[in-house]
Amino acid sequence: MERPLIAVLNGPNLNMLGQRQPEVYGRATLDDVEQLCQRTAEKLDLAIDFRQTNIEGELISWVQECRRRAQGIVINPAGYTHTSIALLDALLATDLPVIEVHISNIHRREPFRHHSYVSRAATGVICGLGVGGYSLALQAMTDLIVREENQ
Repeated sequence: MERPLIAVLNGPNLNMLGQRQPEVYGRATLDDVEQLCQRTAEKLDLAIDFRQTNIEGELISWVQECRRRAQGIVINPAGYTHTSIALLDALLATDLPVIEVHISNIHRREPFRHHSYVSRAATGVICGLGVGGYSLALQAMTDLIVREENQ
C-alpha cells in the first residue's frame, strides 16, 4: 500500500532559520527541520514533500498542486500568514486537511502578527513549540487521515 503524501510547505525567510533571530526561532536550520520531518514521517508511515520558497506565487502554485497529489498540507506560511488572502483562497480550494505551524508563538509577538488569514483554512494550528511543532503537525495529520479513512 502506498504511503499517504503530506506536503510540508514553508514560506519566506524560513531558509534563514538558525541565522535569523535565533532568540525567537532557535538555532535549528531548515535542513534540521526537514530531517526532523523525514524521521517523523518514517515513524508514522507517511511520505512527505518538503519545500520552501520566498515567492508567494510559487507557494500558491504548490498548494494548488496538492489537490491532485497529497492527502494533507502542513504549512508554515511565515510572513504570508498575516498578508496573503490569495494563499488562504488556494488552501480553501484544496479541500484537504491543513495544519498551520509557527515556530514562535505569534500571539506573544507584535500585534500585526496576531492575525492569520491561513487559520481560516486550517484544520488546526500549532504555534510556539519550536521546530518540534512540525513533528506534532505530522502526527495530527496522521490522526486526521486515519479518522477520515474510518468514516
